[in-house]
Amino acid sequence: MAETTSKDHYVEHHSTIPANAGEKIKLFVRERRPVNGPRKPVLMLHGRSVPALAGFDLQYKDYSWAEQLAKAGYDVFVMELQGSGLSAHPAEMDEPLNVSPVQRQLLSPNPIPSADLPDPDAPAKYAFQLNNSQSDWDEVDAVVEYIRKEIGQPTAKIDLIGWSAAAQQLGPYAIQHPDKVKSLFLTAPLFPPNGRASKPNTDFGAPVDLPVGTPAAAFGYPMSVTSKNGLTASWARDLKCPDQRENGVLDEAWKAIQDVDAIGATWGGPMAGAPTGFVRVRNSFWWGWNSKTVPLHNVLGQTVPVCLVYGEHDSIVNTAPDLGLLYFSVPELYRLIPGKKKLMFRLSCAGHQIVWERAVSHLHAMSEEWLKNGKVFGEKGGSFHRDEDGVLTSLE
Repeated sequence: MAETTSKDHYVEHHSTIPANAGEKIKLFVRERRPVNGPRKPVLMLHGRSVPALAGFDLQYKDYSWAEQLAKAGYDVFVMELQGSGLSAHPAEMDEPLNVSPVQRQLLSPNPIPSADLPDPDAPAKYAFQLNNSQSDWDEVDAVVEYIRKEIGQPTAKIDLIGWSAAAQQLGPYAIQHPDKVKSLFLTAPLFPPNGRASKPNTDFGAPVDLPVGTPAAAFGYPMSVTSKNGLTASWARDLKCPDQRENGVLDEAWKAIQDVDAIGATWGGPMAGAPTGFVRVRNSFWWGWNSKTVPLHNVLGQTVPVCLVYGEHDSIVNTAPDLGLLYFSVPELYRLIPGKKKLMFRLSCAGHQIVWERAVSHLHAMSEEWLKNGKVFGEKGGSFHRDEDGVLTSLE
């Protein structure tokens, strides 16, 4: 394994989030790379509620996915979108009244004094969602261009790795920019076959004017908050095997989440002056990732090879077809990818938080083989279940 080095970058970007459109902001990017060797760029993107450093660079034992890939010889860039982790947060996220009326109760008395709680029917001070598909795609592109400049390869194609809702950004981005993307590796990818359509007669145009404030179309507040108890409960739904999660990793993961949200860490708790901590989560208005867009232009699985990995106990990425926008399906995403350069793996004894579970060692090895050879477990195409003994069974 190669000796590695770490460097933190701040990428300047003119925001396209409606709340602060045009404002120059900075996107946080951590780079981990070998001390010597060629620059083989990989970009990692987080999901909806967990900041990237906590998910991809957890400084606990061998859980850092970015570090493992850097040791394998890759130049790994871990980015955080605006409003997440150490990237800039729009001012609307610093205002605790900009959550739902129910969640405001959770923020009293820290930081909202009980006497200052507004009427439950009072709207948020900014009564719209925060980010959207276009603003996310713009931020990914800003970082991709920064990486190309940083490594001195202005036309380089970059391997993309995403977890959970990162599929919403990276999938459409790859379809729109096949000249910039070498491959796509998505773990626990969120894919809504019935996801919001793009503007008529466009591939990825915004379907409505932004910001959108109508209750039927979007949130009436720009963020929500999640506590350690919330993470604990969500994770518990996916724990089906006795040794699926190592003792202590939940505490380490939560500490890493709080370390990159200094404001959220001062919120919550029933006693004034004794906050229990929350993580602030952007409310997003997304479109352009659905059964109509995945096959567009025959990019995915052809120009851009795709590998999908998810845990058999993941309760988030595969849901009931009658849930409308909340119907998610990894197998359906695999089916819709038009090219033959596609793989899908369902891993035994793993859930949505796979990056912090024992199966993460398989994930590290799988991504390394994918980046190096375009294969996983020696397979170049197809869908498989991998059991605890490493036996592959075809799902086709």
